[in-house]
Amino acid sequence: MICYTDSIADISAQQLNGFFAGWRRPVSPDKHLEILRGSDYVVLAIDDCTSQVVGFMTVITDGVMAAYMPLLEVLPEYRGRGIGTELVRRALDKLHNMKMIDVMCDADVQSFYARFGMVPWIGMMIRR
Repeated sequence: MICYTDSIADISAQQLNGFFAGWRRPVSPDKHLEILRGSDYVVLAIDDCTSQVVGFMTVITDGVMAAYMPLLEVLPEYRGRGIGTELVRRALDKLHNMKMIDVMCDADVQSFYARFGMVPWIGMMIRR
């Protein structure tokens, strides 16, 4: 069974294995934990049989008007079970009063975010 939480209080780096696979410079579990701690809001999906985090979403916000959802990832072996959908739904529920909620994503996942009422837009960025 998959459980969801917005608390990282009991999360350790050992529970964060397997994420960022395929990245040019993969993020270590220790750095991943730092990312979660530095985010304004997180949602985690945890496999209660293994206690491993199997999906996560991070949010950065000013707490008043704007929020940015920079990271959403579900481990490959857990995809197709609605975990990503539930992570986004929970984040959007938390952000329901925000005027602006932004996500930067590749074109092949725009239809996923469109299901939540998001629309494509033009943006600018620096990626290193």
